[in-house]
Amino acid sequence: MNKTIEIDGTLFNGTAVATPHATLLVITGANGILGCGYLSVVTADKLNDALAVVRGVANFDDMLAAQVCEVSTAAAEMGVTVGMSGREALKLMK
Repeated sequence: MNKTIEIDGTLFNGTAVATPHATLLVITGANGILGCGYLSVVTADKLNDALAVVRGVANFDDMLAAQVCEVSTAAAEMGVTVGMSGREALKLMK
Protein backbone atom coordinates (compact mmCIF):
# COMPACT_ATOMS: atom_id res chain seq x y z
CA MET A 1 0.00 0.00 0.00
CA ASN A 2 1.20 3.49 -0.83
CA LYS A 3 -0.04 6.73 0.70
CA THR A 4 0.89 10.36 0.17
CA ILE A 5 1.53 12.11 3.49
CA GLU A 6 1.64 15.90 3.77
CA ILE A 7 3.61 17.60 6.52
CA ASP A 8 3.62 21.40 6.54
CA GLY A 9 3.14 21.54 2.77
CA THR A 10 5.82 18.95 1.95
CA LEU A 11 4.73 15.64 0.41
CA PHE A 12 6.19 12.33 1.57
CA ASN A 13 5.52 8.81 0.29
CA GLY A 14 4.37 6.19 2.77
CA THR A 15 4.79 2.54 1.83
CA ALA A 16 3.53 -0.49 3.73
CA VAL A 17 4.71 -3.98 2.76
CA ALA A 18 3.04 -6.96 4.40
CA THR A 19 5.39 -9.76 5.40
CA PRO A 20 4.35 -13.13 6.82
CA HIS A 21 4.72 -11.87 10.41
CA ALA A 22 4.71 -8.08 10.32
CA THR A 23 4.32 -5.01 8.15
CA LEU A 24 7.35 -3.11 6.92
CA LEU A 25 6.58 0.62 7.11
CA VAL A 26 8.58 3.43 5.53
CA ILE A 27 7.93 7.08 4.84
CA THR A 28 10.34 8.57 2.32
CA GLY A 29 11.26 12.14 1.64
CA ALA A 30 13.57 13.58 -0.99
CA ASN A 31 16.59 13.26 1.31
CA GLY A 32 15.80 10.58 3.86
CA ILE A 33 13.69 7.79 5.24
CA LEU A 34 11.64 7.29 8.40
CA GLY A 35 11.34 3.55 8.92
CA CYS A 36 10.07 0.99 11.38
CA GLY A 37 12.37 -1.29 13.34
CA TYR A 38 12.50 -3.71 10.39
CA LEU A 39 15.18 -1.46 8.82
CA SER A 40 18.88 -1.39 9.69
CA VAL A 41 20.86 1.72 10.57
CA VAL A 42 24.04 -0.29 9.95
CA THR A 43 23.01 -0.83 6.33
CA ALA A 44 21.93 2.80 5.94
CA ASP A 45 25.35 3.90 7.19
CA LYS A 46 27.09 1.62 4.68
CA LEU A 47 25.04 3.24 1.90
CA ASN A 48 25.29 6.78 3.33
CA ASP A 49 21.49 7.02 3.50
CA ALA A 50 19.67 9.22 5.98
CA LEU A 51 17.47 6.92 8.09
CA ALA A 52 15.55 7.50 11.30
CA VAL A 53 14.01 4.44 12.96
CA VAL A 54 10.88 4.28 15.12
CA ARG A 55 9.66 1.11 16.85
CA GLY A 56 6.35 -0.26 18.09
CA VAL A 57 4.36 1.28 15.25
CA ALA A 58 1.45 -0.23 13.32
CA ASN A 59 0.64 2.53 10.82
CA PHE A 60 1.85 5.83 9.38
CA ASP A 61 0.16 7.96 12.07
CA ASP A 62 1.97 5.92 14.73
CA MET A 63 5.26 6.54 12.91
CA LEU A 64 4.77 10.30 12.88
CA ALA A 65 3.98 10.38 16.61
CA ALA A 66 6.62 7.86 17.77
CA GLN A 67 9.99 8.87 19.13
CA VAL A 68 13.03 8.21 16.95
CA CYS A 69 15.16 5.51 18.61
CA GLU A 70 18.04 5.22 16.10
CA VAL A 71 19.54 7.47 13.43
CA SER A 72 22.08 6.91 10.70
CA THR A 73 25.12 9.14 10.43
CA ALA A 74 23.66 10.92 7.39
CA ALA A 75 20.42 11.62 9.27
CA ALA A 76 22.35 12.92 12.29
CA GLU A 77 24.21 15.30 9.99
CA MET A 78 20.81 16.71 8.94
CA GLY A 79 19.97 17.38 12.60
CA VAL A 80 17.86 14.29 13.30
CA THR A 81 18.28 13.11 16.89
CA VAL A 82 17.11 10.23 19.05
CA GLY A 83 14.02 11.27 21.00
CA MET A 84 12.47 13.60 18.46
CA SER A 85 9.17 12.60 16.85
CA GLY A 86 9.02 10.90 13.49
CA ARG A 87 7.24 13.98 12.16
CA GLU A 88 10.11 16.24 13.31
CA ALA A 89 12.65 13.89 11.74
CA LEU A 90 10.87 13.89 8.39
CA LYS A 91 10.70 17.68 8.37
CA LEU A 92 14.51 17.70 8.58
CA MET A 93 14.87 15.09 5.81
CA LYS A 94 12.39 16.63 3.36
